[in-house]
Amino acid sequence: MNGSNNGRQRHLLAVCVTVSCLIASIGISRTSSADSFDQLFGDDGLSETQSPALRSQSLLPEYGESPAVSGAKSPDSNSLDPASLGTDSRDAVSMATWLPEPGRTTEPDEIQLAGWLSPQTPKRTQFTVAGFEFNPYGTIWSDMTFASSRTVPGRFTLWIDSEESQGESAFELDARRSRIGVDVIGPSIDLLGGFDSAAKFEVDFLGNFTTDNQPDVRLRHVYWEAKNENARFLVGQTWDVVSPLLPNTVSFPVLWTAGNIGFRRNQLRLERYCSLTETTSLTFQAALAQNVIQDFATGSSATGVTRETGNWPMIQARAAIECSSIQAGGKTMAIGTSGHIGDTGFDFSGGHPANPALAAEDDVRIRTWSANMDAVMPLTERLSCQGEFFMGSNLSNLLGGAGQGVCPCLRVPIRSIGGWGEIEYRCGKKVTTHVGCSIDDPNDNDSLIGRTKNQAIYTNLFYQFNANLTTGVEVSHRRTEYHNRTNETGYTFVDAPTEPGEAVLIEGTLRYRF
Repeated sequence: MNGSNNGRQRHLLAVCVTVSCLIASIGISRTSSADSFDQLFGDDGLSETQSPALRSQSLLPEYGESPAVSGAKSPDSNSLDPASLGTDSRDAVSMATWLPEPGRTTEPDEIQLAGWLSPQTPKRTQFTVAGFEFNPYGTIWSDMTFASSRTVPGRFTLWIDSEESQGESAFELDARRSRIGVDVIGPSIDLLGGFDSAAKFEVDFLGNFTTDNQPDVRLRHVYWEAKNENARFLVGQTWDVVSPLLPNTVSFPVLWTAGNIGFRRNQLRLERYCSLTETTSLTFQAALAQNVIQDFATGSSATGVTRETGNWPMIQARAAIECSSIQAGGKTMAIGTSGHIGDTGFDFSGGHPANPALAAEDDVRIRTWSANMDAVMPLTERLSCQGEFFMGSNLSNLLGGAGQGVCPCLRVPIRSIGGWGEIEYRCGKKVTTHVGCSIDDPNDNDSLIGRTKNQAIYTNLFYQFNANLTTGVEVSHRRTEYHNRTNETGYTFVDAPTEPGEAVLIEGTLRYRF
């Protein structure tokens, strides 16, 4: 009962803080004119977010953030040992080994610098070698987090541990998301009307590590591309095609496993750009992508389980429409729909502690799929909103299903539905605030043990000192729900948490780009 009351109190506190921050930001905007904001914060404005419909058209994004992403977000060779993430050994299939804590993100790996950063970007050193232009860049990225209840994996938040197993507060400082990279502009290709060629290489420090201050390098982006005004061809590792948007959070994992899906992986991508009218354009994207296979947690759930790739790639596709006649504040209305399909493979040498009757199986193939929507809507010069919706099955390889893809107790894919929404208000040319919420709701019938819901609500404020330096602060409330059905007829009881985990998080960030 006390735990329940404490949970309600923390939830009330989070809501109060969120509403207070929102009221404060709106109140300031009503009592101060645009001119007074400019005088207070200076003339350098926050930049406009690039249209998601055409985001991938830029040959190379600023500062290493791949708009191509317009696929923007999911896992791959950035593998990490899920065991080190603190994942419960009895969870329905654990996070993919690509989660960024040694041990995505999930690693949550990267959160792109928010698209609102100023268009007045810092000057970058360039040099040319044998006809190739090299543009090195980097970001010093340091975050500070206080959580009223311990989070998983700890250095950032994917979900909240149950109060039965944790519950104590925690404080973290981390700079491992800092990154360095180089953009390469190559010679043009005289083929089919001509293509510009380019390449990108980028790493951060969220790989395996000995201690927190001895990190290892992790590959983020490495690809070659050729494009012109009508098409783009890309080979290498970058953002997924599906669900390309990113919420503007201070929190590093940008709501992964809590309503936001998609990460990075190796792929062969083709894009086509078409103009319907002078103000309306279409973008079509398709990719054959690496099918990153999720792994099981450590302990009993991992016993006798071997993951393996299938015999065909993950197929991703997206179509988006952009209407330049509807724009404000540097943003353009765009709506996209996307999806993927693929297989994940496992060998099972025996049953599960909760379901020992399961027989050994070899070369098991379990389908993964999703159907998604994304949208950006400018409302006024200062106000805009964006969001995504998804539904699908076996989504841990896209950071969906609350980080669960397959239930090891039942050997069935876990279906899930969710999404996120965000409102942005530009208080001034250097100050932007956001309020948003998200949810990832796995189907309770598809697992015996594990997470049944993961949700968040947040509000933040970013301040951009200049084209190089940005800082921000965020207050959020996170809640993760659990269940245990192993006491039902036909199963063997296994002790596992059922109480939810809740936490209020206060986070700060400083990002210096060069």
